[in-house]
Amino acid sequence: MRRSMLFLPGNNPAMLANGDSFGSDSIILDLEDAVSPGEKDAARILVRNTLKYFHYRGPEIIIRINSLDTSYWKADLEAVLPYRPDVIMPTKVSGAAYIRELSDYVSTLEKDSGAKEGSTRIMPLLETTLGIENAFEIAKSSPRMTALYLGAEDLTADMRCRRTKKGDEIFYSRSRLVSAARAAGLDVYDTPFTDIDDPSGLRADTELAKGLGFTGKAAINPRQIPCINEVFSPSEADILYAQEVFEAIRLAKEQGKGAISLRGKMIDAPIVERARQVLETARIIEGGVMQ
Repeated sequence: MRRSMLFLPGNNPAMLANGDSFGSDSIILDLEDAVSPGEKDAARILVRNTLKYFHYRGPEIIIRINSLDTSYWKADLEAVLPYRPDVIMPTKVSGAAYIRELSDYVSTLEKDSGAKEGSTRIMPLLETTLGIENAFEIAKSSPRMTALYLGAEDLTADMRCRRTKKGDEIFYSRSRLVSAARAAGLDVYDTPFTDIDDPSGLRADTELAKGLGFTGKAAINPRQIPCINEVFSPSEADILYAQEVFEAIRLAKEQGKGAISLRGKMIDAPIVERARQVLETARIIEGGVMQ
């Protein structure tokens, strides 16, 4: 599972070399915003060599490529696809046609490199107003889709509003993205909290994202990872309650009861499903297994 995703600039050798030491569930090797136009070629080579010679232990590897309206994206894919990254993150995704064009080119490169067709997954970055409005269409556009990811900085620029810590201006976008992703059976990830010197703000923003239904959250600094992982992991109280739910179900079956209650509250299907999700998440985290 992914709780946390950490951006690593594609032109920073030290960060790339230590990518598996920061504790994030995924690392995003960034060829887009973190790299100036004059450094695109050098960053692409550095990321390619990182994939070729480093064998990360633990984190899922995501490559953020340049958008399809640039001259860089095909070269990005040609450099990294032979080394089998787990996920490609296209940027400024506005609709299904964008994903289909990307997926077709990925298929060509998979075939050329001997990879199994369809093995490379896609996590689009939705960071325009058009992308937000087309979120469900994007989510259903390809079997390669693994999750949706919200990018608030470019989005608020497109909305012509100020990006704030409180985040009222992106509440609709967050809610729409969660709804679209869940309707399509996908995970969904929240935008980073960009003030790395405000830990209380990070916690509040992360708890808000979890409360809205996000699967996890991206980070721009390794110091943010412990908080994000903690918030998106079941607490001991969550796990205990989930275990009590299934114990109550077991006892009710033994006693032939039709109605089941726990702590004075009826146990219905949504409660059982949430308990199942808590225990499954705890099992995956304990086992160190990625999904």
